[in-house]
Amino acid sequence: MAYLVLYVDDIILTANTDHLLGKFITLMKREFAMTYFGPLHHFLGISVNLSSSGLYLSHSVYGKDIIARASMKNCNHVATPVDTNSKLSATSGPVIEDPTLYRSLAGALQYLTFTRPDISYAVHQVCLFMHDPREPHMQSLKRILRYLQGTLDHGLFLSATTLTGLTAYSDADWDGCPDSRRSTSGYCIFLGDNLVSWSSKRRETFSRSSGEAEYRGVANAVGETTWLRNLLLELHLPLRPATIV
Repeated sequence: MAYLVLYVDDIILTANTDHLLGKFITLMKREFAMTYFGPLHHFLGISVNLSSSGLYLSHSVYGKDIIARASMKNCNHVATPVDTNSKLSATSGPVIEDPTLYRSLAGALQYLTFTRPDISYAVHQVCLFMHDPREPHMQSLKRILRYLQGTLDHGLFLSATTLTGLTAYSDADWDGCPDSRRSTSGYCIFLGDNLVSWSSKRRETFSRSSGEAEYRGVANAVGETTWLRNLLLELHLPLRPATIV
């Protein structure tokens, strides 16, 4: 459904006329029971700003609510969401007596990643320990909130450009988990100049080499790009160029 909305917005932005919009709404009403309430401004906590250059999606209000829930409205911000010099372990530090707040904040941050791919890896890491959170895990979660404090205006911009093809980037952190020795792989996929899909996930199986971990990560990215190509084909927007990974 998200891609259908982007396709529709692309028509509106490039055509810049009410005639096409009215025609499209009439066609949709024939197929579905729906009502048009005007231009989209907010949807499920996501702020939408439509301009002549594209679509800007932001979770700024939702991010403020998360920071307030953690009683960190006056905290100092940091430049990065995660400390790259240390690895979180399931057995490090004392256990949190009441993990309710930790789980609530971690779950809320997961929804925030819909418009904030820059925190996807950091949020994935703290969510790994929701069953038994400890003090170092809470400190890592608070670091994410401190990063958000200084980047509340960040979001996802989708420009109205021609579909030039898919480009995917993949990487893997071999043997990165200090407990299970499993790898964390991630990818991000661009449709033209727009970032449309991203993921950060710890692998379910152990990789015996960095090369194996990298190939597993690439396989995930290729699978996602194949799904996206098929989706665009169903929307009558087939991609001719080969996907670059």
